[in-house]
Amino acid sequence: MTPETDDISTAAAGADRPTIRTVGVDGLLVSFGARLSEPANRAALAFRDAVEAAGWDGVAESSTSLVSTYLRFDPVHADHETLRAALGDLLAARDWYAAPLPDGRRFWRIPTVYGGDHGPLLDEAAAAAGLTPEAAIESLSTSRVRVQTIGFAPGQPYLGELDEAWDIPRQKALTARVPEGALTVAIRQMVLFSVSTPTGWRHVGQTALRLFRPDADTPFVLRPGDEVLFDAVTPEELDNMRQAGPDGGATFETIR
Repeated sequence: MTPETDDISTAAAGADRPTIRTVGVDGLLVSFGARLSEPANRAALAFRDAVEAAGWDGVAESSTSLVSTYLRFDPVHADHETLRAALGDLLAARDWYAAPLPDGRRFWRIPTVYGGDHGPLLDEAAAAAGLTPEAAIESLSTSRVRVQTIGFAPGQPYLGELDEAWDIPRQKALTARVPEGALTVAIRQMVLFSVSTPTGWRHVGQTALRLFRPDADTPFVLRPGDEVLFDAVTPEELDNMRQAGPDGGATFETIR
């Protein structure tokens, strides 16, 4: 698999061919697509795991976005040319679009109340998807989705992809504020909010899981590559789970 080097046109054309770009004086970005897709997200996650396993001298950190892997390095101990060559060799080693996802991922079940005061835009989102509210809840609560990236706010996951019916646009106007733990939907993705904030995503459900715990050893609860099922529960059940602690009834098991 031959990468394009600093060639924006290949990614812009949507070709399944990775690109390597320079990011400032101490960064490199490997992109696997111009838009989100399952293979491109898979490639970014698998490639970042391989970079971490390689343990190259001078690499200070790595991370992923929806379709890219980012490396930041210490310019005293590494340089763009050396790392670019190493990245090119690693890219050529396999088809990253079909690579296995990293080990150590987890499957989460997160109790969620859909509709009503807990998801005031469920009916609107369902109509946009061509579904009844009941069918929308069935679809959302039985869709096992992947944490594609963490962004916008501390510990906040973007999850997908949902069925094509959920390729609905964001709202034209912002919702003034959704609460922490709000589950929202648009463009075949879910966003689970780690903080209370305005948003253009439609609020369809509510969880009691605290995603951002700044005083914990691991402040972000979910990680890219984790998988999630948002199980439907009643408001009373969620209230009881909320009283039990910051997990809000959420449980996980390691994916093997």
